[in-house]
Amino acid sequence: MSERDGYQPGVPCWVQTVQPEPKQAVRFYTELFGWDAVSLMGEDSPGDYFLCKLRGRDVAAIVSQHGAPAPPEPVWVTHIWVDSADDIAAKVAEAGGSVVGEPFDSPGGARVAVLSDPAGAVFCVWQPLERGGAQLVNEPNAWAMSQLRTPDPDPAKAFYGEVFGWETDTFGAGEGEVTLWRVPGYVGGEPQQPVSREVVGAMFVIGEERCADEPPPHWSVDFWVSDADATAADASRLGGRVILAPHEAPGFRRAILADPFGAAFSVSELIVPT
Repeated sequence: MSERDGYQPGVPCWVQTVQPEPKQAVRFYTELFGWDAVSLMGEDSPGDYFLCKLRGRDVAAIVSQHGAPAPPEPVWVTHIWVDSADDIAAKVAEAGGSVVGEPFDSPGGARVAVLSDPAGAVFCVWQPLERGGAQLVNEPNAWAMSQLRTPDPDPAKAFYGEVFGWETDTFGAGEGEVTLWRVPGYVGGEPQQPVSREVVGAMFVIGEERCADEPPPHWSVDFWVSDADATAADASRLGGRVILAPHEAPGFRRAILADPFGAAFSVSELIVPT
């Protein structure tokens, strides 16, 4: 079930990173993950949009600012599949969120709006036109899941429930709490996973007094890898940074990394019980 030919409304479907030097970022990620990158922009275009592929299938994008407000620093952004980007943008505003960038037709093949929840966590919505989001997920070097990190989960539950119809399951994890977002009736993930296949994301609570490395409320992205330690070492060798060294987490060995321009992401190596 790692290959996808589309999603249903309310399901995260695409990730991209907005970069000050997209061509240099392409060199980092293609070497780190073994991606191929294809430019979708003409030679005279003032912006860049690189479509990244793995095994010939779309997995992510590396872009410069093009028709939407650029984030203040390089970042990975999660897109959620919708029937109408314009309608959801209006709904987000009514639900207490913000429209950061009005809906526009993206070179990536979708109508996109840049939005934020009431706490300021930015995300995009993806109304498919020519492309149907990530075609490959949940395998080494492909995107696996996005996670909301926010200090106040209750308003987030109300907001995403109202806008996308998400429901939640919450349970303890060590000293913290993890909430799983679910789209009722959705069949995603993988057959062998230990949680419902309705799960489309997760939420972690961050403290009001954040440590120096903890950014404001945000959506983070996670990529599966075959070897978390080797990937962390490769990221450093390629000019990136290890924010949190490889460590054990339930079912995974994980690390938090940053590319040479500071965009953070995590990698997870699935631990198969022996």
